[in-house]
Amino acid sequence: MSSATKIKTAFTLYNKAELIRGGRSYFSTLHEMIDNARKSIQLQVYIFEEDETGKELALRLIKAANRGIKVQVLLDGYASKGLSNGFKNNMRENGIQLRFFEPIFKGGNYYFGRRLHHKIVVCDSLVSLIGGINISDRYNDMPGAPAWLDWAIKVEGEASYELFKLCNQYISKKPEDWLVLAKQEIINALDTNLHCPIRIRRNDWVMGRNEISASYMEMFRNARNEIIIMSSYFIPSPFFRKNIIKALKRGVKIKLILAGISDVGIAKHAERYLYRWALRHGIEIHEYNHNILHGKMAIADEKIVTIGSYNINDISALASIELNLDVQDLTFSMVVHEQLMKIIDNDCIRIAPISIIRSYQPSERILQWICYETVRLLFNLFTFYLSKKRNAN
Repeated sequence: MSSATKIKTAFTLYNKAELIRGGRSYFSTLHEMIDNARKSIQLQVYIFEEDETGKELALRLIKAANRGIKVQVLLDGYASKGLSNGFKNNMRENGIQLRFFEPIFKGGNYYFGRRLHHKIVVCDSLVSLIGGINISDRYNDMPGAPAWLDWAIKVEGEASYELFKLCNQYISKKPEDWLVLAKQEIINALDTNLHCPIRIRRNDWVMGRNEISASYMEMFRNARNEIIIMSSYFIPSPFFRKNIIKALKRGVKIKLILAGISDVGIAKHAERYLYRWALRHGIEIHEYNHNILHGKMAIADEKIVTIGSYNINDISALASIELNLDVQDLTFSMVVHEQLMKIIDNDCIRIAPISIIRSYQPSERILQWICYETVRLLFNLFTFYLSKKRNAN
C-alpha cells in the first residue's frame, strides 16, 4: 500500500455526526445523498437484494451514473449472489462499476468465513453513511412490515475522506487518480469550526487488523460507570468475557440489549446459553421484542460510541471484514444514550435471574448447550481456514 492511500487510525477532528435509525430514515438519507452527489458515489455492502428496496436504489445509482457521476459498487460475492444477470448487466451497461468481493471459491482457496461484511456509502468524499444496514426490504419500512432495528451514522467532514480512501483500496487499481482532486476538495469544504472526533476502526484478521475488538477492550479498560452494548448476535469469546468481568469488578455497570426475536435461531439459542453466565456476574440483559434486532453499537460513560457492522462473536473478530466508527463527542453520545435507554424502557423485557431458572426446561437448556457448542464449532471451522491462509503469508 502506498503512503498516499494509508488510512488514519487516529481520531479525525473536523466532522459532523448524526445518528440515523434504520428503515425509512436511513433510506431517505441514502437516497438524498445519492441524488445530490456531484462527482462520485461509493457503495460497499454485504447484502444487496433484488427486491423493492434494491431496485429503487439501483435506479437512483443508474440515474446518477447517467448524470456523469462515477459510481462504484462492491458487494459480497456470497451474500449478494442472488442478483440476476439482468439486474447486474443493467447496472454495468449504464456505467456503474460493479464488482463482487471474493466469491466462495476463488483461486483454489476456500474463503467462506472471510466475507465483506461492512456497510459503507461515501458521496463526493465529503459525506458518508456507515452502519449495519444492508440493501433489502428487511431493513426498510415496508407496508405492514417495519424495518429490523438497526443503526447508522451519517458523517460530514474529514472522516468521510478517510472512508473514501478506504473504499478505493478495495475497488480501484489506481486510487491516486481520484485522491488528488478529492483531497483538495475536502480541504476547501471542511468547516474548521466543527469538532467531532471520529476514528475509523476495522477488523480483518487475515490482514492483521483487530481495531474494533481493541476499541471494545479500551471501553472495558477505561469505563468508570456504565457500558451499554446493543448486539444482534452476542456470543463473546472467553477473552471478551474475561475483559467484561474485569470491568464489572471495578464497579462498571454493563447493560446488554439483545434480540428477543432472532433471524438466526441457532445463534439465539447459543446466546441464551450464556445468559446464566451474564446474570451470575451482575450483567443486565434486556431483550428487544418489538421486531428483529440487527443493530451493533456500544457506548461507555456517555462519552464514546462505537457503531458499525461488528457483531460480538468470533466471526466478526476473526473472519469477516468489518468496519466501525468510534465517536468521542459528548453531544452525539448523549443522543445515542437517550435512544438506547428509550429502547430499554419501551421495547425490551429485562431478563431476571429467577426467570432463567423458572422458564427454561431441562430440554431447552440441553438445546441451548448443543447450539452453543455447534456455533463454536462453526466459528472454529470458518476461522481455521483463514488463520492457515494468514500464517502462510
